[in-house]
Amino acid sequence: MTATTHDVQAEILKAIAQETRLSILELLRDGERCVCEIFPAINYEQSNVSRHLNMMQKAGILTRRKDGLKIFYAIKHPEVLEIIDLASAIMKREAGSRHDLMRAI
Repeated sequence: MTATTHDVQAEILKAIAQETRLSILELLRDGERCVCEIFPAINYEQSNVSRHLNMMQKAGILTRRKDGLKIFYAIKHPEVLEIIDLASAIMKREAGSRHDLMRAI
């Protein structure tokens, strides 16, 4: 079965749409990081973080490189950060409109 455009788009969005993965992407916003830096920075177990990193790498969101025993990850496409920023903007507007609604009641 051939993947459709929507299948691939959904895979990318699913790879982003999870709290731990969003935390990892925010950490990688400033550049490449070693797994050994990522898991303590977001306060999750290394095995859990590695699973999320692998998933995002397979979805084409992250790049991975090995340097000796260390594995480094970086954001492959900066547009991923734009998607996150757009979601944040929508969230802020929704929070504002809900606040306005609550004041009207």
